[in-house]
Amino acid sequence: MTDSPFKGFYQLSVEERARRVAVFSGLTEEDQHHLVEPLDIEIADHLIENVIGRYALPLGVAVNFLINGEEKIIPMVVEEPSIVAACSFAAKLARPSGGFITDADPPIMIGQIQVLEVADPAQAEAAILAARSELLEEANHLHQTIVQLGGGARDLEVRHLPDTPVGPMLIVHLLLDTRDAMGANAINTTCEALAPRIEALTGGRVNLRILSNLADRRLARARAIWTREDLTTEKHNGAEVVQGILEAWAFAAADPYRAATHNKGILNGIDAVAVATGNDWRGIEAGAHAYAARGTHYTSLTHFQRDDAGNLVGSIELPLAVGVVGGTTRAHPGAQVALRILNVQQASELAQIMAAVGLAQNFAAIRALATDGIQRGHMALHARQVAVAAGATGEKVERIARQLVQEGQVRLERAKELLKSPSPKIN
Repeated sequence: MTDSPFKGFYQLSVEERARRVAVFSGLTEEDQHHLVEPLDIEIADHLIENVIGRYALPLGVAVNFLINGEEKIIPMVVEEPSIVAACSFAAKLARPSGGFITDADPPIMIGQIQVLEVADPAQAEAAILAARSELLEEANHLHQTIVQLGGGARDLEVRHLPDTPVGPMLIVHLLLDTRDAMGANAINTTCEALAPRIEALTGGRVNLRILSNLADRRLARARAIWTREDLTTEKHNGAEVVQGILEAWAFAAADPYRAATHNKGILNGIDAVAVATGNDWRGIEAGAHAYAARGTHYTSLTHFQRDDAGNLVGSIELPLAVGVVGGTTRAHPGAQVALRILNVQQASELAQIMAAVGLAQNFAAIRALATDGIQRGHMALHARQVAVAAGATGEKVERIARQLVQEGQVRLERAKELLKSPSPKIN
């Protein structure tokens, strides 16, 4: 597999990196402006209530990604050091085996209608299912544009919750293909519109009418192979690294305490792409964690195994309800630029990219944990934040950061001492 066209990207200046991304992605001058000034205060005032300003976070790009044979630059908005670097490194190591292979389910969201005070649950379910066709027709009448694009209401399901703190209830699930939107507004509107008819059919009382963030009909998957040879380091042979990663993953698969941190690392990468593209990272997190808990216990969202050649095979599957139209994805100029950098036109494409990023981030984290420990690389990057917090600017940031790492004292107090010294010992 050919080398990444972004080899040595991290060594470039901010301006040169931006120029390279602009050329690769075909960004206009206006697009490039939005990379630096992504949100006008007037737009911000229309996005949420009681606006008093804007809060900026770094926008970086992960490089080296081959996804289904296509070169991708991944925009990521995140404040935590090492995430962008870790994803780029993991993607680089996956390139010789073809990078990431991904796929995604149709974008079907679940809307829930809660029905209480039902005298005969079995009869109520039968009545709802008998009226399925007319209920779906009514739902599709509300969303003719989605239907014209190939989406729309797909099915109705009924779930029984016989024992809750307030007594039994029926839950009606509406399955709606939302195409390239995340779909929250479409789902909520439809559930509210169908509620009176559901009450008439069941003889019960409808309370909540809302989407579910456990979008388990809308899964995305990614898979990659890291060869034993490419995992070899100066201190560890490839077979040892593979075994260490398998042991680290097995820990997360078996223990919820470890799985929580393991999955948080996955979402470090996915959330950063979600924020960059204007998607609901809180909904993504809720769905991911709920999906991880669907079995007998909360467990890992990824799976690792060794193939017959001794190489490491990693995979991930999780719900990813994301959109490329509507909401903040359209209203935020920076989100639009991020989508252009990704070169995606469909929500399923974005979901697949996010899955690949989550797998890459997880691989990088547990590889570090299983070899030299995560602090070695992380603290080197964290030292820059400490230097900035101490008041360092310009060249002093990197110089003080290097000194902190060399001394093994990545502490704010030490950074301030180095900065205030008349002749600071900065190598």
